[in-house]
Amino acid sequence: MNFIEEYQMAYGKSPTLREMREHFGVSSDNSILKHLKALEEKGVINKDDTPRGIGLLDRVKKKLESTGVKLPVLGFIPAGGPVLTDEYVESWMGVGEELAKNANDYFILRVTGNSMIEAGIFEGDLVVVNAKKRPRHEDIVVALVDNHNTLKRFIKKDDPSVPGQAKVYLKAENKAYKDIYPENELQIQGVVTALIRQY
Repeated sequence: MNFIEEYQMAYGKSPTLREMREHFGVSSDNSILKHLKALEEKGVINKDDTPRGIGLLDRVKKKLESTGVKLPVLGFIPAGGPVLTDEYVESWMGVGEELAKNANDYFILRVTGNSMIEAGIFEGDLVVVNAKKRPRHEDIVVALVDNHNTLKRFIKKDDPSVPGQAKVYLKAENKAYKDIYPENELQIQGVVTALIRQY
């Protein structure tokens, strides 16, 4: 029960049989199923036949609801924008309403690489991203550039060679990285609004 509760609190969903088997170091599903059946008979869990079929425990629901807004944590963003399927969502995280006003417009991205260290963003950090906000000059954005995801500073400057037109490019906050000028496509997938660092 403790393991199920801790897992649900951490990921916003229930563990699979395989994950429970690995956690308890047993080789057979039967021993896990026996315990789950006993818990179900006592009325402490509800379960269906899907892989993550244990319903959220009432106390977990209360805790998750009290944390404000629940956002998906993504390891990367596929082309076309954030996709909220098990394939892309690492976990779910409750954040206060001061970080995200609603669950529809925001997601959390786990940072990889060190291209933004001079802006204080390090590998493993989590950034809260507003997918609906329009980027302004010098905002930090999540962008799809020529089919590659990146987290960089958005730069929009008047182009002296073409009057009335702006030159748009992405700037790293690390002197070891070059500016990125899109060859074909630049799609802004969201503007970073907050940073979460876990120790």
